[in-house]
Amino acid sequence: MVKENNLNLKNHEKYLRKDLFLTDTKWPQYNLLFEDIKRLAKIFKKNKKIIFLERNLLYGGNSLFKPFFNLNQVTSIDCSPKKTKKRGRYQYKYIKNKNIIKSSKSNKLHSDYRKINLNSNFADLIIIPNLIHHISDHNKLFKECRRILKRNGKLYIFEPTLREVHQNPDDFVRFTPMGLLNILKQNRFKKNKVKTVGGAFTASIYCLNQAIQYLPKKEKKNLSYLVSKNFFKKIVNLEKKYKINLSRKNSSFPTAFSLLVSK
Repeated sequence: MVKENNLNLKNHEKYLRKDLFLTDTKWPQYNLLFEDIKRLAKIFKKNKKIIFLERNLLYGGNSLFKPFFNLNQVTSIDCSPKKTKKRGRYQYKYIKNKNIIKSSKSNKLHSDYRKINLNSNFADLIIIPNLIHHISDHNKLFKECRRILKRNGKLYIFEPTLREVHQNPDDFVRFTPMGLLNILKQNRFKKNKVKTVGGAFTASIYCLNQAIQYLPKKEKKNLSYLVSKNFFKKIVNLEKKYKINLSRKNSSFPTAFSLLVSK
């Protein structure tokens, strides 16, 4: 049974990386999210209370990362804005795949992040993956996170720095790691770890993929090599080789970052 569960989780992760997050063709920055989730799952192995703040309505009501913590008490809180229902479950087609582990209907809530329906000092860990830019009032969010967390509880955040404006009108901000960390410190969180990923080369790939979407089919075909897997690999290899801006050595171009802080 354990082997079967491990195989199911492995297939679940592989499918998410390859087909939903496209980490080996378009968006390698999301590899950081997967590696962090797996590391946290090893630390919080079982019998812990873990909260996800996410937009699971976009995935047919499923929490994509809940299966990594299956020996814990996991509550997935959907923070989708009301207009998401009108916009539809646009990622729902991916969830129909046989490799996806469906979330159980138990321990799911829909809640305003300003007033989450959970007791104080409840959670050991709160995970906020790829959501912060859809939040309009970060101080109220982090005030609630602090209330819900136990003493010395952990808050993990993954956030892209490079994204197109999307899901209007519910796209509000882009943070740098230090900008978000500053707000967390104002809300009396203590820094544990800060990680960044990506650079100018993979940022250019992201922008190229966005630009291609504006072209008619004929033009797309002519420029398809710019978004091919081989070209992607060449760009990624360049980024591994050339990591420092030779003109502005104190600058960087991360495409995403993660933070781990403590109450």
